[in-house]
Amino acid sequence: MISASDLTSAELAALLHFHADAGVDWLLEDEPVDRFAEFEAMRAARLGSRGTQPRAEAPAPATRSQPERRQAAKPATLPAAAAPRATPAIPDEQAVEQARFAAESARSLGELKTAIEAFNGCNLKNSARSTIFASGTPEGRIMVIGPMPSADDDREGAPFAGRAGQLLDRMLAAIGLQRDEILLTNVIPWRPPGNRAPSPAEIEICRPFIERQIALAEPKALLLLGNFTARHFFGGGETIHGLRGQWREISILGRTVPAIASLHPQELLTAPINKRLAWSDLLAFKNYVAAEILG
Repeated sequence: MISASDLTSAELAALLHFHADAGVDWLLEDEPVDRFAEFEAMRAARLGSRGTQPRAEAPAPATRSQPERRQAAKPATLPAAAAPRATPAIPDEQAVEQARFAAESARSLGELKTAIEAFNGCNLKNSARSTIFASGTPEGRIMVIGPMPSADDDREGAPFAGRAGQLLDRMLAAIGLQRDEILLTNVIPWRPPGNRAPSPAEIEICRPFIERQIALAEPKALLLLGNFTARHFFGGGETIHGLRGQWREISILGRTVPAIASLHPQELLTAPINKRLAWSDLLAFKNYVAAEILG
């Protein structure tokens, strides 16, 4: 096994990023520790020490008055202020309604950002470090949507951070777009713990927020990145390879928006051979933008 002392600083940083993306949040010892054997040894030591100690004679019970016995028999109670307070769980249906009301009440992207940051009806917020909202500008009428925040997004507080974000910047630059000229966001505003997939209930709770983002930004074209994102908007159970590269019309709060799906940059880092497929999708996106938005 390679020791950490044999790695360069760049290699150590890359290794830490790899573990963070995999959902590893704690570092363990270099050598495995058998906690069960450790516990048994501690228990045996305690039992042995008790067996060797001489037993002390029990003191004669003191005679107490009747009021003292009644007071001693009364169970001790904690003060009301010291009792722990339980946080009531919000039913999923009620949380969806609260999310819909908060989203519909926002009249601008700024108000929507404030509403999402104040919303506490989704369990994903409890484990996430940051609330990830759209970055860039809606003035370009182009919106790029990813699935859910990565570990890098959660640390930096912005969508498409880290190596995947750097690759996306190069992909956009290849078709003449810059990050600050478009709007980038995610379907889910909070990173699920361990990068797990969001539950159906969590998806429905977050749905009003992404739909309201699209409605307020009024994009003329959507670029959907990743399997989760494509299924979220297109429906069905196909993989990204069956959903990518095809322009489709999706309805968002009564408004129709053209959208095309492609592979997520993280998928391209894992399987670089698929970059040719993503490049084909980007060219189709570029041609549509040139004809329908810039033209």
